[in-house]
Amino acid sequence: MIAEGRPDPLGVTLDADGANVAVLSASATAIELCVFDGDTERRIPLVHRTGDVFHAHIAGLRAGTRYGLRAHGPAPAFNPDRLLIDPWALTLDRTPRLHPTMLPEHDGDNAPQIPKALATAPEIATLGLPLRPWGETVLYELHVRGFTMRHPDIPEPLRGTFAALAHPAAIAHLTRLGVTAVELM
Repeated sequence: MIAEGRPDPLGVTLDADGANVAVLSASATAIELCVFDGDTERRIPLVHRTGDVFHAHIAGLRAGTRYGLRAHGPAPAFNPDRLLIDPWALTLDRTPRLHPTMLPEHDGDNAPQIPKALATAPEIATLGLPLRPWGETVLYELHVRGFTMRHPDIPEPLRGTFAALAHPAAIAHLTRLGVTAVELM
């Protein structure tokens, strides 16, 4: 069964019933999740779209499922005969090796030569950004050295270091500002 799913997080995120699949593309007209069982390929269109993210929840996908993506859109940038590696995948079934079927001048399907992503268990797939709705996110961009060197409550030996960001004084300051995520320059 295919349901709407969510536009975040990007990539394939497993849950108890299957997986949420979300793929970002501003220019594609359609995205397909391609699931492989041996040499058999099943194409599943991600028919729901939120902004530039194509998404769906696909029941029955499990950890270890081999998959790739196919993108449709204007040529020559898009060619649905080309299997793509999920840029958000945490694991591939083999190391990528250049093959003539991967070159732009090759016509036809390149799926046999492309490594497949492996759906990864939720405890690994959730590493990274917290799952907080964008409407509740307060992103604070900071320069590590500048932020920590000028903070009077951070011990002087730590100032200017990444370790200083973990100091309770730095965290308390960001919390008082209402910051929920930090982007480092």
